[in-house]
Amino acid sequence: MDAPLPEASLYTVKAVTILDNDGERLVAKYFDDTYPTNKEQREFEKNLFSKTHRANAEIIMLDGLTCVYRSNVDLFFYVVGSSQENELILVSVLNCLYDAVSQILRKNIEKRALFDHLDAVYLAIDEIIDGGIILESDSNAVVQRVALRGDDVPISEQTVAQVLQSARDQLKWSLLK
Repeated sequence: MDAPLPEASLYTVKAVTILDNDGERLVAKYFDDTYPTNKEQREFEKNLFSKTHRANAEIIMLDGLTCVYRSNVDLFFYVVGSSQENELILVSVLNCLYDAVSQILRKNIEKRALFDHLDAVYLAIDEIIDGGIILESDSNAVVQRVALRGDDVPISEQTVAQVLQSARDQLKWSLLK
C-alpha cells in the first residue's frame, strides 16, 4: 500500500558549506546534529567534495542526504537537506546564497575576495537560513539587509536616498533619547 507521508517540517536545510578547490572548508554552518563533531563534519565535507568536484551534475544523494551544489572558479557552494527534502527548494536556497555572495563580492567570486568579506557572507547565510528554516530566497533582499549602514560609508560615496535615510535615522534616534 501507500507509505505514510513524512511529517511536514520547516526545518529544511541541514547544512550550508563553501569549500575551496582543494576541498578545504572556507565557510560552514550546520543546523542539526546529523554531524555533531567537527571531525565528522570535515569527514562529510571531504567525502562530499570527492564525489562532486569532477561531476557535472548539480545534485547528489550522499549518506542519506540530498546535496545540491554549484561551483565557480575556485569555490564550491553546497546546500544539504534530508533525503525527503524537495530539491527545488534546496536549489532556490543555493541560488539565493550564490547570487547574494556574488553581489557582496561584486561579481568577483574567488577565495581571496570571500576571505575579505567573510563577515558579510556569514551574515548573508544568517539572513537566508535560521536554524535550518528558510527565511529568504531573494538575493537582493539579503544583500540589502547585509549591506553596510549608510553612516559607515563616506558621505561622498552615498546616494541621495542613502543620505536622506541616514538623516532620518539620526533624527529618529535623537528624538527617542
